[in-house]
Amino acid sequence: MKFLHTSDWHLGRSFHRVNLLGAQAAFVDHLVETVRERGIDAVLVAGDVYDRAVPPLPAVELFDRALHRLAELGVPTVMISGNHDSARRLGVGAGLIDRAGIHLRTDPAGCADPVVLADVHGEVALYGLPYLEPALVKDQFDAEKVSHEAVLGAAMDRIRADLATRAPGTRSIVLAHAFVTGGQASDSERDISVGGVEAVPASVFDGVDYAALGHLHGCQTINERVRYSGSPLAYSFSETDHRKSMWLIELDGDGSVAAAERIDTPVPRPLARLRGPLEDLLEDPAHARHEESWIEATLTDPVRPDDPMARLATRYPHTLSLAFDPEGREEEAAASYAQRLRGRSDQEIAEDFVAHVRGGGRPDEAERAVLQGAFDEVRADDSRQETHR
Repeated sequence: MKFLHTSDWHLGRSFHRVNLLGAQAAFVDHLVETVRERGIDAVLVAGDVYDRAVPPLPAVELFDRALHRLAELGVPTVMISGNHDSARRLGVGAGLIDRAGIHLRTDPAGCADPVVLADVHGEVALYGLPYLEPALVKDQFDAEKVSHEAVLGAAMDRIRADLATRAPGTRSIVLAHAFVTGGQASDSERDISVGGVEAVPASVFDGVDYAALGHLHGCQTINERVRYSGSPLAYSFSETDHRKSMWLIELDGDGSVAAAERIDTPVPRPLARLRGPLEDLLEDPAHARHEESWIEATLTDPVRPDDPMARLATRYPHTLSLAFDPEGREEEAAASYAQRLRGRSDQEIAEDFVAHVRGGGRPDEAERAVLQGAFDEVRADDSRQETHR
């Protein structure tokens, strides 16, 4: 049985103020054509369908067209909500849409209720495990503590229990939206850490034949049966070297992954990160291949040049980001505020602030626990408010 594994569409997102809706529509066209041409048996979408809880209307319209086109092909689609989605909004009408072969799994309570498909080798149970906010679902899943590993483990226990009731030889797939240990993050993913701990071990998915993951934007293989598809488009310059793609996964009759093929997705425009003195960037022939790329330029001139963005645009008309890192300055002084924060969690930033105002004294364990509790409560409160909007 062939599955097309994708995730992190982030419909409605822009790239440094560039509207990406046309590129996202081209991806949907490519997805539908791949399903038609490659004889796909089911499409798996592992969360973050939208970029925010209340997406813009054009993004909703694109999503609606995508669902209609997939339904017209008669190919089942299983889709979960991610941490960017509003589970309640994405799941509206799920019962009715289910009849058209579009299976939206946004309610954690239904994680052990699979979509069951069949081929000549028997049945395949597809479990949709939406993004779980630990503070909100801990009690629902009787998890031991408020952590991603605890709630995911408890949810997977329910899935394994359901699987045990099915006919021997039933193959299984789980869709999940999480940060699994060993995965490589980029700048465009929203932090999902709780209590300073966000990663879960791949072993949490033991007992199923394939885990189709979403959240991280780079296509990655954690192991043969646990994979990220990555986002179909680049959403930050940290993804400059990414090869954007979907996984075409073929499950054998015994549940093993018989084939895993990367299907490239359309690239609206390549990305490039350029660094050096302004005159070098304007004159160096080695940069000719980047002249039509989206550009992030970091200028290293000791003195800031006059009108640098306009001058860069004469050679690189699609320059989107400009930063300055003058040579000869101390690294800390040269780093911009955004650069200093890049890659750091809310918890780390708060602890650095405490150390700064104390003149170097970092928080002790008790103070760190207070900070962790405060961030967990804010995240939980945001999720509660979103649930009741």
